[in-house]
Amino acid sequence: MLDIHFIRENADLIKAGAAKKRITVDIDRLITVDDERKLLRQELDAKRAEQNRRSNEIQRAQGMEREKLLEAMRHLKDGMAEGEEKLKGVMAEWQQLMLTVPNIPDMSVPDGESDADNVEVKKWGEPTAFDFTPKDHVELMTALDMADFERGAKVAGFRGYFLKGDGVLLMNAIWQLALKHFSAKGLMPMSVPSMVRRETFLGTGYLPQGEEDLYKTQDGDYLAGTAEVATMGYHMDEMLAAEKLPVRFLSFSPCFRREAGAHGKDVRGLIRVHEFFKWEQVVLCKAEHDESVRTHEWLNRNTEEFIELLGIPYHTVANCGGDLGLGQVKKYDIELWVPAEKTYREISSASYFHDFQTRRLNIRYRDAEGNMRFPHSLNSTAIPTPRILVSIVENYQQADGTIKVPEALVPYVGKTVIGGAR
Repeated sequence: MLDIHFIRENADLIKAGAAKKRITVDIDRLITVDDERKLLRQELDAKRAEQNRRSNEIQRAQGMEREKLLEAMRHLKDGMAEGEEKLKGVMAEWQQLMLTVPNIPDMSVPDGESDADNVEVKKWGEPTAFDFTPKDHVELMTALDMADFERGAKVAGFRGYFLKGDGVLLMNAIWQLALKHFSAKGLMPMSVPSMVRRETFLGTGYLPQGEEDLYKTQDGDYLAGTAEVATMGYHMDEMLAAEKLPVRFLSFSPCFRREAGAHGKDVRGLIRVHEFFKWEQVVLCKAEHDESVRTHEWLNRNTEEFIELLGIPYHTVANCGGDLGLGQVKKYDIELWVPAEKTYREISSASYFHDFQTRRLNIRYRDAEGNMRFPHSLNSTAIPTPRILVSIVENYQQADGTIKVPEALVPYVGKTVIGGAR
């Protein structure tokens, strides 16, 4: 959420930012409603002051004069009740409009309509070449009894899956290596809730726009699609000590997404599933743009280094305006090479938000001058599972149908080859 004073003073800039993000928002209506809100509050404040003055007069008055004053007070209270009810309706519209105002994208964000317009900024490794016809991960994992997609669909429905045997060992190995790699960067490991209250989703900007992609419980809570949501709620409504910033978390949780807008896309295997697990990097830092930029690059590089440990070819793209969310100032995606599809597939996103989320969540600190500030927030996927298995299995497949285990994972898997000798 942006500050209303900033919105009023920079209306044209915010309109331009919304257009770059391809987000529809009525800034003119918001300013009109804000004018109504301020006027109604002024009128109510004036009536409250008059109420206090008349209360003092009533205490001193007697007889008919007192009755006249009491009658005037009743009319005043009726008018105040009417004004408060009107303000309540205006405030509801004001709050709803405020939630739709997008953050302003950084000047370096490329223009574009969708992820097809994202711009490559880095490439590591060359696409894996084979002297045999490679198989996709579904065929490989099924043949090696690492996964069962048919029974997964039978039990869990569309996009369901079972991981088995070496599939579980491989996923668990990734978790362990990720814990070692990212915690060594100074990130505090946490296991966080997946079931999260609506207020936290509103605070992080996933609601109201993203509701169709969330699973909702009968009690009105939601299942999160990323550990970022619960982690950002950890310090909600708190005043942080400035000397403790930055705070850095490495959060783990089961994740759930309906993939409501993905009908017909990636229907095979592990690319796009409803239930998965992620390690997520989340940082709160001082409200300084330069620090946000440096931290953003650092978070993204942490994940790049992890992918390089696994030896998987990747490229990093800068997301265009049309591929940014409501609160994001800038975002990078890391995409891994998928041999069977002969393309790169997203494995990680790194974003920074300035104080968009912390203002909504009421997370504060006092700067060196004693001024109250909202810290900046950032997040980046450390690694998602089981999606990462797609690129590992396909890039490390061998002609005989076995899969070589990436060297960095051998100590955790306990073997060098899946489907063959150790």
